[in-house]
Amino acid sequence: MKFMKLGSRPDTFYNSESVRSVSSEVSSDLVVQVNGTRYLLHKFPLLSKCLRLQKLCSESPESTQHQIIQLPDFPGGTESFELCAKFCYGITITLSAYNIVSARCAAEYLQMTEEVEKGNLVYKLDVFLNSCILNGWKDSIITLQTTKSFQLWSEDLGITSRCIEAIASKVLSNPLKVSLSHSYSRRCRDKDDISINGNGNGSKVTSKGWWAEDLSELGIDLYWRTMIALKSGGKVPASLVGDALRIYASKWLPNISRNLENGETTTNSNSSSKSRLLLESIISLLPTERASVSCSFLLKLLKAANILRASSSSRSELARRIGLQLDEATVPDMLIPSSSNDMIYDVEVIFTILEQFMLQSQSPPTSPPHVKGRFERHRRSRSANNGDFELQESRRSSTSSHSSKIKVAKLIDGYLKEIAKDVNLPLSKFTALAETIPDFARLDHDDLYKAIDIYLKSHPNLNKTERKRLCRTLDCKKLSMEVCMHAAQNELLPLRVVVQVLFFEQARVAMAGGQLTNLPSNIKALLAAQDDASRRPGSISTNRSMVQPEDQWSVSGLKSPSSNLSTLRMKLAENEDLDENFHDGLSKTNSSKVKQLCSIPTRPKRIFSKLWSTSTNRTASEKS
Repeated sequence: MKFMKLGSRPDTFYNSESVRSVSSEVSSDLVVQVNGTRYLLHKFPLLSKCLRLQKLCSESPESTQHQIIQLPDFPGGTESFELCAKFCYGITITLSAYNIVSARCAAEYLQMTEEVEKGNLVYKLDVFLNSCILNGWKDSIITLQTTKSFQLWSEDLGITSRCIEAIASKVLSNPLKVSLSHSYSRRCRDKDDISINGNGNGSKVTSKGWWAEDLSELGIDLYWRTMIALKSGGKVPASLVGDALRIYASKWLPNISRNLENGETTTNSNSSSKSRLLLESIISLLPTERASVSCSFLLKLLKAANILRASSSSRSELARRIGLQLDEATVPDMLIPSSSNDMIYDVEVIFTILEQFMLQSQSPPTSPPHVKGRFERHRRSRSANNGDFELQESRRSSTSSHSSKIKVAKLIDGYLKEIAKDVNLPLSKFTALAETIPDFARLDHDDLYKAIDIYLKSHPNLNKTERKRLCRTLDCKKLSMEVCMHAAQNELLPLRVVVQVLFFEQARVAMAGGQLTNLPSNIKALLAAQDDASRRPGSISTNRSMVQPEDQWSVSGLKSPSSNLSTLRMKLAENEDLDENFHDGLSKTNSSKVKQLCSIPTRPKRIFSKLWSTSTNRTASEKS
């Protein structure tokens, strides 16, 4: 840090009965009142350097002993005035980045300019500011921080803008240079991200932006202006800007949801308003590049935006940005608290995010456009390599988009399992969210089934129609063995779902064991397609066997085939109306095929016979 000393005389100011005086052989003839403090001083040293005091003394009437001058709203208060007074007396004063702004504003107020005397205080302070303070990194930041207390004066004198320009120029000269930072080598005290849930992991910041931590000391208004200057320079990588915003947010937006859980609902309080302004300012500074910030950071910002009731435009911008990289998200980050009391989580914003993801993840054409016209042959010969490159890039992009949708499908199914516990979650929102994912993106339906099961348990009052609607998206062909065994005994599922589960699982087992060879061609094709899907690389179903012993989906106790049949008989007894509908369509000619498929007592045979006859008739009609 740079220092400057002016004057050579020792300090002779002292207190006497709540009055500040100067020890001198000459009696004082001037009384100056600053913010309630009285100073007994002398006209000659002060008026010779302060033009404002000259004008005030000439305008005020002289008394027999002391002339009284009032200085209301003096910038910097008594400390700044006393520093200027000591300069007039030639007493030694020390200037640094901590007090140069207050001294400069006070000297401007007293009009201590070159018009009054050469080498006056204003001139000396400007030289020190420009030649020393603004050339140092730490001094520039400290000086910029002190301008907050003298906002109007600093703006008028150009101190704020000069500090911001000096800081930006140092960062833009070398954004990755580590040795310039005064605090980068210190032990890092910041969390890895915003501690929205109050459980930060305390990991160290691995930012390559040496300037990010130092700038995080600034208030949001000065920080915003400094970041705008950095971004306008065009030399700072977007990833460094995003990392700096993450560090700043982790410092100024901690433990938001913890305060909410403790009942500290300060929606209209001053602190909440400041936090909301800070959050919206951070959102406005986010780089436009996709990989500049992580999806987890964006979701934490959105979570904070809901808690602080940020503007709809800020939340919409965050939802749009999250949709561009939704495949990087995790389920805990997706659990955004609802701003209303109706539901626990904000499901509507997830719909918005999914919509943005689907819009940006549209698969590009798998081949380059065909060029037509008279110069087609010539253009082909010149752009053959370019065409091959475009083809490879388009295929790679298409594969990446497909992989992203598979990841998002798994993410949404995990999210459905969490929100299904909410008793206030409407069935329409649950089913709409489940149906948003395209069928090809779900390699298996195990997580979807578990989410449906949780919803059924949390909403026991659903009627038959609502339960059928809930299971409409569920594909029984994509359920693993353990989930099928659980579903076969699930008393909350609609009867038709249980029948489908038993039918497809028994048929799959029969095909795998070679015990049944005369299945209809459409059933064989259906099962073969499912087997092919399960063997694809990256298929989620390849990990079906990795089930924890304590998992509620364990197959222990569910291995007995009779348990499936007893559950089915119980369901059929409760649904006589369905049995009558099936009974009208029984086909005697196909009963032997059902016997070969599975040995199920009376009522299940009728159901399977109905299903079998339907599939056989469809096959016969297709051949004819």
